[in-house]
Amino acid sequence: MYTDSDLIYYYDGSFDGLLCCVFESYDKKEIPLDIRLAATSHSQLFSGKTIQTDLQKASRVLASIPQKLGSAALNFIRRAFLTCLDQKELHILLFLRLGYSQGPTVMDMLTDDRVNKLSKAVKHLEKESHLLTGFLRFSIFNNVLVGTIAPKNFVLPLMVQHFCERYPEERFLIHDKTHGMGLIYQPYQSAVIPIDTLEMPEADETEHAYRELWQLFYDTIAIEGRYNPKCRRSHMPMRYWKYMTEFDRPPKKFKTQTPELHQQLLIEQPKQKGLTSW
Repeated sequence: MYTDSDLIYYYDGSFDGLLCCVFESYDKKEIPLDIRLAATSHSQLFSGKTIQTDLQKASRVLASIPQKLGSAALNFIRRAFLTCLDQKELHILLFLRLGYSQGPTVMDMLTDDRVNKLSKAVKHLEKESHLLTGFLRFSIFNNVLVGTIAPKNFVLPLMVQHFCERYPEERFLIHDKTHGMGLIYQPYQSAVIPIDTLEMPEADETEHAYRELWQLFYDTIAIEGRYNPKCRRSHMPMRYWKYMTEFDRPPKKFKTQTPELHQQLLIEQPKQKGLTSW
């Protein structure tokens, strides 16, 4: 680690707050041992300093990044801030200090540990975001599409464009249980807001029927001779299965206790705007 201090910075957890930590590091000519959330308990072994978020200082650091390191570096650290990398704040600080001395070429210095760790973390973030655009399953409650995810990284900001463009006329909510956040959307307006807990009503008969139709489709297209659990787990990690409709069912075959409703749904399917799980 490239630190020369036993000091720990505490900040409010915001991106602007982290930029203020970068400002403080240069202003006081020090590199902290770590950067932690102010809500965490202060260590007894090391002295701590609370860094207040100052938007003026943050804007100065923000403007300096594309000027000194290039626009790609700014996008890079924004994404690095969304990752689940341990001590990501300190790694971002060290990356920026290296970048200020090396310029735009810092993005190519993958053999340097300060760059390599962040690069791997960002790739993990982007991969998880991409996977969840395919693994997310929606249900309909009161004409609103609702989906739940539990990612390791904070992927919601990367998923906004995909789902807003895919469902431009719908209303939907994507709840991130890991980070207590939600992406809410109504036609041409979206926001990522805190949602600590989300209790949904029981699914109605129509919703259950759509889920069974999706499960029937999943079972029908399966090829028994090509069943390969190890391969499936490598492409679809089991930690995503909990919130996927095709796996969320009792261990029994598709039931047809309401054939009239299933027949009606199959006939009206092309007319439906918000088919669940699709």
